[in-house]
Formats: sequence, C-alpha cells, structure tokens
Amino acid sequence: MPGILQLGIPKGSLQESTAAVFKKAGYNIRFSSRSYFPAIDDPEISCMLIRAQEMSRYVENGVLDCGLTGSDWVEENGSDVVQVAELQYAKQSFNRVRWVLAVPKDSAIRKPEDLQHKRISTEVVNLTRRYLEQKNIKAEVTFSWGATEIKPPYLADAIVEITETGSSLRANNLRIIDEIMASTTCLIANKKSWTAKTKKDKMQNLVMLLKGAITAEHYVGLKLNCSAADKKKILELLPALHQPTVSPLTDTGWYSVEVITREEKIRELIPRLKQAGAQGLIEYPLNKIIL
Repeated sequence: MPGILQLGIPKGSLQESTAAVFKKAGYNIRFSSRSYFPAIDDPEISCMLIRAQEMSRYVENGVLDCGLTGSDWVEENGSDVVQVAELQYAKQSFNRVRWVLAVPKDSAIRKPEDLQHKRISTEVVNLTRRYLEQKNIKAEVTFSWGATEIKPPYLADAIVEITETGSSLRANNLRIIDEIMASTTCLIANKKSWTAKTKKDKMQNLVMLLKGAITAEHYVGLKLNCSAADKKKILELLPALHQPTVSPLTDTGWYSVEVITREEKIRELIPRLKQAGAQGLIEYPLNKIIL
C-alpha cells in the first residue's frame, strides 16, 4: 500500500520481546495465532511476521520497507540494506547475544586450531566459513536445522551456536572455546524506501521512540522531600542522568527533589537518603527517555 510503512516483526524468539519494547514506545501490537499480519494501532504502519533469519532478504528485495532482525543475520545473508539503528534487546534481556564456538566438555579440542579437518554444525554456515578462513582452518561446516546443542559428539565435533546467557550450552555439557561475533537487534531498511522522505521520517521517529523505551528500562525516577538543613548532604548522595531538579515547597525551608537514576543503584540509595533526612520518597518506572 503506497504511503504505508511495511514493517517486518521477527517471528519466534524475538516476537514477544519486540512487542514489549513497542508497547513501551507507545505502539500496541496484537498477534493472532492464525495470521502472519499482526495488528498495530498506527494506521501508517502495516506489520508482517517474518523469521529473523529471513528478514534481511525481504527488506533487501522491497517486500518490506524495514524490519527488525539481528545484525548477525544481515551478515550471514550478505544483504544489501541500510542498517538504520541498533536496538539493544534480546529474548531474555537487554544484552547482546553471541555466536560462539563450542565443544563437549570432555573433548580434546581446546582451541579453534584443533578443529582442522573436523566437523562443525551450525545455522550460520557463511559466518562460520568466513571465521575459519580468517584463521586458516579447514573444516567441514554443515547446516543445522535446530537442536544444534545435541549434535556433538556423534553428529559433529563442534558447533557454532547463539547464546544469551550460556545456560543452554552448560545444560548440554558444552564449553565455549571462542566467540565468532556479537550481535544485537537492529532496524534495517530497504535502500529505495530509505530515500522516500515520508517513510524515512517515519522510521527515524520509530527508532527514536524505541531507543527511548530501551534506555528507560535501565532507569527509574525518584522524588523526595527534604529540609533546607539536609538538602546539601542529600544532593551529594544523588547520582543523576544530568542534575537533580530542586524546587521549593510552600512550606518554608523545605524542598522537593527529583532525579532520574540507574535502577540497580536504587536499593542502596534509598536507605542512605532516608538516613540523611529525606522524606516522602517515591520511586516510579519510566516508559521512555529521549536523550
């Protein structure tokens, strides 16, 4: 449809985390078990569910104006697309994922060079072959249709597999001997669509809101009241995204203080502020931080 941004949503492991990030950015995506066309509450966007592994191909050939996928799959497919922005979130966290070279814990293989003339199973055949070429290692690389962790030692000597936490590798008695590449989710665009002003503006606005939602995941807001006598020592305790906002209250000699700070610091910060004289402390979540 002319003028409508055709957006690819990754089907599978990234689907729910993508919908959650979009919701914080202000977009509600609704999935149906019978449809590959999710509904979104923006009349200027039309969504389609595509596996992340294939996304860059459909963006490159213009079926989609843009899509969300991993930078690893863009590289694996060799797709000629515009990488608009990194959006650092994954299935379970807001960390990068890694493609790693792994072998059974009791394997005699200790380093990549030990893989000469061995068998490697993976979904990312091209990435793996380029990695081996750079290290001048000759090995047999075969495509894995899934359940790659169970291939060693009978069906392969080693695997190249994606990991976010490493728990699946450990559960299958595998150990990492090298990292192939780190990857993050990114918004990619078709080159022709990127030259269309209306669609480019829409994509840039979308990225701004998504990045704001992702940044906000790491921060909380904190409000408190304090007396003039305690203000100096309280402000010295406060880490801030920039500077705290300090406003006088109608009660003479009292101030309201508001700050945005890293969430992981808050559990140690609140008791210290209370001991320093802070009153009426309120912690609240944030939806977006636009820097």
